[in-house]
Amino acid sequence: MRKNWVGYAFLSPWLIGFTVFIAGPFLLSIYFSFTRYDVVSAPVWIGLANYRKLFFDDPLFWKSLGITFKYALVAVPVGIAAGLGLALLLNLQIRGISVYRTIFYIPSIVPVVATSVVFVWILNPQIGLVNGLLRVFGVVGPAWLQDTTWAFWSLVFMSLWAVGGGMIIYLAGLKDVPMALYEAAIIDGAGPLQRTWHVTLPMITPVIFFNLIMGVIGSFQYFTQAYIMTMGGPEDSTHFYALYLFNRAWRYLDMGYASAMAWILFVVVMFFTILIFRTHKRWVHYGN
Repeated sequence: MRKNWVGYAFLSPWLIGFTVFIAGPFLLSIYFSFTRYDVVSAPVWIGLANYRKLFFDDPLFWKSLGITFKYALVAVPVGIAAGLGLALLLNLQIRGISVYRTIFYIPSIVPVVATSVVFVWILNPQIGLVNGLLRVFGVVGPAWLQDTTWAFWSLVFMSLWAVGGGMIIYLAGLKDVPMALYEAAIIDGAGPLQRTWHVTLPMITPVIFFNLIMGVIGSFQYFTQAYIMTMGGPEDSTHFYALYLFNRAWRYLDMGYASAMAWILFVVVMFFTILIFRTHKRWVHYGN
C-alpha cells in the first residue's frame, strides 16, 4: 500500500495538472454551455438557449461548420496522398536518400506561426514569390489570401507544406513490409505498380488509418493559420469553426456560447472518428 502512495506522489504533478487544466475545464464547459457567461460576471442559467441560437439563429455557425467540413473533405485526402507518394519516393535506395528525407521532413517541425507568416509573404499578390514566378511566364496571379475564390484553396495548398510529418510515419510503415512478399510478387510476374497496389498499400493500411484519424481530428481544429493569415476573411470565406469559437470566447467574451460550440465540435469529431473506426475492418489489413 505504501508503495502505491509513493507512486501516486511521483504522479501527483501530472494528476494535479490534468485535473486543474484539462478535466476540470472539460466538465465545467458542460455547465457553461447552458449559461450566459462573460467571464467577468457570474454565469446565469439559460438552459438550451445557446444551442437553439446556434442551430436556428446563427448563419455564421453553419457557414463556419461548412467551411471546416469542406477543408476536412479536401485537405485530409490530399495530405494523405501527398505524404504517401512522397514516402514511396523516399523509400527508394538511392545515393543521398537520407539527405532528401531530412529536407522534406524539416518543414513539418517549423512552428506553425512562423510558417504562416512566411506564407503571407509568399502569397502576397504584389511582392509574393508565387505571383513573381507566375509573372516570369506571363501569367497574372490572383490575390490569393485577399480573394474569396482563392483564399480557402491557398490554405489547402499551404497544408501540403507540412506533409513531411505524415511522410515519416508512412516511411516507417514501408520499412515494416516483409521483403518476402515482394519476392513472391516478383516471382508471380508482378510489376512495380502491381507490387505497390497489391502488396505495399494493403500492408501499410494501418498507418494510413492512423493518419486518417489524426488528419480528420486536426482538420476540425484548424485555427492558427486562418487566424494569422486571414482572420476569417475575405467575406468569411476562411472563417473556420475553431476560429469562430475563439472569437466568441475571447473577442466577445461569450464563454457560454463558445462552450456550446465546443461541445458540438466534440460531438462532430467523435461521430466521424467512430464512423471511420466502424469501417476500418473492411479496408485495414493487419497482416494476421
